[in-house]
Amino acid sequence: MARIAGVDLPREKQIMFALPYIFGIGRPTAKLICSQANIPPDKVVSALGEEEIARLRSIIDNNDAFEGGLRRTVRSNIQRLIEINSYRGTRHRRGLPVRGQRTKTNARTRRGARRAIAGKRQVTK
Repeated sequence: MARIAGVDLPREKQIMFALPYIFGIGRPTAKLICSQANIPPDKVVSALGEEEIARLRSIIDNNDAFEGGLRRTVRSNIQRLIEINSYRGTRHRRGLPVRGQRTKTNARTRRGARRAIAGKRQVTK
């Protein structure tokens, strides 16, 4: 199993579809990385040699825009918004939708499951 940037890539998939398992790499970036490493995108991960894996690893590790470095950058950006008390920062702090979505209805994913209120009943007709 190929382990790149702390992520185990699935052995049975083509490298083009296995690289997006790494945070920050999508299909276009995976294609670009394959071309830089001189690896055909349709090659299966289990068929990669040690030299090819080393080339992929060096390309990905030298770029800070993937996995740990990218997660750190995103987290620090959110933390900066929270510290300067911007509108987006307060939404992040409260766990509410950040990008202007309505919250009177919907927003259940961000706000969590409904909580029952004592004494309140649904009226049936």
